[in-house]
Amino acid sequence: MAYNEAIEHSRYEIINGEEVMLARPVLDHIRIARNLTMIIGSYLRGKHCELFIEPDVFLDEDNNYIPDLVVVCDRDKIRADGIHGAPELVIEILSPRTGKKDIGVKKDAYEKFGVKEYWLVNPKDKSVTVYHNRDGKFVLDNFYAIMEDFESRGMSEAEKSDHTLKLKLSLYDDFIVDVREIFDKVN
Repeated sequence: MAYNEAIEHSRYEIINGEEVMLARPVLDHIRIARNLTMIIGSYLRGKHCELFIEPDVFLDEDNNYIPDLVVVCDRDKIRADGIHGAPELVIEILSPRTGKKDIGVKKDAYEKFGVKEYWLVNPKDKSVTVYHNRDGKFVLDNFYAIMEDFESRGMSEAEKSDHTLKLKLSLYDDFIVDVREIFDKVN
């Protein structure tokens, strides 16, 4: 395949009407996506909601995103070419090239179009930031991070108990993820 043909077949998003080429993910990004797929996919087996990996998400004609993972519960939004409308959950795995968009313009769009829950997964510091949409605005629900032993030295018992590694998906009361599983085998 010639270079020009490869460009034509590359995946891109449309953000505020502009085409933005997607970068190829590094291995830790792929590991996190695999781990989340196994964790969430196993939990959702036999349930109404469905997990999708890198689907086209059509929010409107100017915003067509390809998030890393989404959970959709409204079957009317699922079509052959992608998801039409806001998923219940969107998960973006941050990278140096895309992080600014994920934290900024895409987060704002997901909020505006009614995504119920938004996770930003950071491979570098092994953290997950979770936002819940309340009354049309994303509100920080929690920040989950794996700390090294030396980082917890000097913390009070209250600070240690406030630091949790059990992440709860808001769609289901009994779905709780140990954050360490998300970062299994991540360097």
